[in-house]
Amino acid sequence: MVHTFRYTHNGKPLYFLWDIESGSLLNVDYVAFLCAKNKYAIDLTPDELSDYNALDDAIKSEVCGEIDELEQEGVLNAKPQITAFNKSYKYLKAMCLHICHDCNMRCEYCFAHDGTYDTARDYMSLEVGKKAIDLLLKECGIKKNLEVDFFGGEPLLNLDVVKGIVEYAKAEAEKVGKRFSFTMTTNCLLLNDDNIAWLNEEMDNVVLSIDGRKCVHDAVRKSPTGNPNYDVVLKNAIAFRKVRGDKKYYVRGTFTAKNLDFCKDILDLNDKGFDQISIEPVVLPEDHPLVIKEEHLKAIMDEYDNLAEHYIERRKGEKWFNFFHYMIDLDHGPCVNKRLTGCGAGTEYVAVSPLGDIYPCHQFVGEEEYLLGNVYDGISNDQMRARFAKNTVLAKEHCTDCPAKYYCGGGCAANAKNFAGKIEGQFEQACILTRKRLENSLAIAYLERN
Repeated sequence: MVHTFRYTHNGKPLYFLWDIESGSLLNVDYVAFLCAKNKYAIDLTPDELSDYNALDDAIKSEVCGEIDELEQEGVLNAKPQITAFNKSYKYLKAMCLHICHDCNMRCEYCFAHDGTYDTARDYMSLEVGKKAIDLLLKECGIKKNLEVDFFGGEPLLNLDVVKGIVEYAKAEAEKVGKRFSFTMTTNCLLLNDDNIAWLNEEMDNVVLSIDGRKCVHDAVRKSPTGNPNYDVVLKNAIAFRKVRGDKKYYVRGTFTAKNLDFCKDILDLNDKGFDQISIEPVVLPEDHPLVIKEEHLKAIMDEYDNLAEHYIERRKGEKWFNFFHYMIDLDHGPCVNKRLTGCGAGTEYVAVSPLGDIYPCHQFVGEEEYLLGNVYDGISNDQMRARFAKNTVLAKEHCTDCPAKYYCGGGCAANAKNFAGKIEGQFEQACILTRKRLENSLAIAYLERN
């Protein structure tokens, strides 16, 4: 299937054909753009239809002939290479360990309810952490490279247990010829010289939570007593960035209905010295004051265009940076697993609560319907894991004609469950924004290559 889109760079429109199955991206002139839209029965705007009808028939025939040649070469309108797929859940590869259900910050949009997940502020013990590592090593099978994410709440509130788990995991992995990579997500409040040095040494990736400009961050992320904390967070994050050097990290923020001009937040973070940045749209119930609504989508998509232009220019000079949603590999792209199923929740990836209960991912923790087992007895709910394994792009009707399906993997199962009532459902808002980000990513990739 062929997807057509235009992108405006420096005031000049560029026209693209994107073949969903082959992954071919073609920059074409306006005439070829119109002919392709007509040939593939893609609705033309009134102005485009008028321009198409004004074309000479000989020109239309010539251009359509060239498109036919590209089809014969498998560049355009390619047939799907995979028509059936269930993800394997035979082996585990990764775990998200909820080190504590407690937090020293109160974010207005927190899906985990102040980091507690509606628990009594549970903390993981070293015993539970070791049992989780034992289970991952037992269930990993032939996989040699394993991943552990330390999550919360705020993981630094239980850093001694994190350190004990890392030490134990490395020792146990060495005995059986495996390797662990570790990630931590932190709100930065407790970063100091000692734990910065430890995180830099032991963590393969570190995620720093900041929402952008001071006015934005302090409006929605406060201390338990209601005090602002941006200045402390920024100072600590900058200190970590200075030590981190070229090792993996990124700043992860959230934009809400209060800052639809989120490009300013991204550029502000870049101005502060961060070059790996992700700012995500908030996901909230419809009655929440910060929720992104349908009437906001046009402004958000315009802001993604605004960001793309700044992004292109900054990447030419000293303020080069990566924006997570604009990073795309046109030559290789994600592996088949990721193309068809996204994150691997419930199959090769699970989350463990502080008390040792196992769930498909961090957003399902505490929801008994999705309980998979516990670290003491192992995973017993294979029926639920099989359901997640079948939850692929190929099984979702709303993904069939989507140009972003192989870069999205079908979307977040937790969001689908929350907004459509089932993990196989659709969170349409995310689909709209994902398609927009993909189009911009493709245009950026083309412009940077040329």
